[in-house]
Amino acid sequence: MNAIRLIWDRFEEGFIVFLLAAMTLVTFVYVILNNLYTLFYVAGEYFSERSEGASEFFYGIGDFVLDIVQSMTWSNALTKALFAWLIFFGLAYGVRIGGHIGVDALVKLASRPTQRLIAIVACLFSLGYAGLLTVASFEWISTLMNAAIGADDLGQFGVKQWHIGAIVPIGFALVFIRFMEILVRILRNEQVDLGLADEAADAMKLTETEDSKS
Repeated sequence: MNAIRLIWDRFEEGFIVFLLAAMTLVTFVYVILNNLYTLFYVAGEYFSERSEGASEFFYGIGDFVLDIVQSMTWSNALTKALFAWLIFFGLAYGVRIGGHIGVDALVKLASRPTQRLIAIVACLFSLGYAGLLTVASFEWISTLMNAAIGADDLGQFGVKQWHIGAIVPIGFALVFIRFMEILVRILRNEQVDLGLADEAADAMKLTETEDSKS
C-alpha cells in the first residue's frame, strides 16, 4: 500500500511538472516564431538592393516561418487546456502538501479537542463540497461526451471538449480522496487540523531566516 501511495505521489508531482513544462514550451515556441519572421523580412529588405538572391532567400524563410505561426492557432487553445488541467489536478496536490491558505486564527485560540472537532466538521463540509462537484461535473462531462463537440482550435486534431473538461470530475474526485485521508488521520489523532498553509507562520519563519543571515 505504501509503495502504491509512493508511486502515485511521484506520478502526481511528475505530471504537474509535465503540464508546466508543456505550457512553457508551447508558449515559448509560439512567441519565438511570432517574432522571428520579422527578422528575416528585415534581412530580405536589407539585401533587396544588394543581392537579389539573398533577398529572396531571406524573404522565403520569413514566409515559411510566418506560415508556421499562422497555422499555430491551436497553441493558445492548447495552453489554456493545459492550464485547466494544471489547476484542477493541482487542487488535490495543494491539499496534500498543505498549499491552500487556511483562515484559522480564531480556531487556534481554542483548546486542542475543540480544534479537532472543528477540523472534523470542516473536513466533512469539504468532503461534501468535493463530492457534490464530482458528481455534478461528471454529469456535465457525460453530456459533452454524447454531444461529441470538437474543442476550439483543437478539434482538427480529434480533441473533443470532454477530453479537456474531463479533468474537472477527476480533480474533484482526487480532492475528495485527499480530504478523506485527512479525516482518517484526524480520527486517529494523528493531526488536529486540515494541515493548510499558515501565511503568518511562514512570514515569521522567513523573517527569522533573514535575521539569522544578517
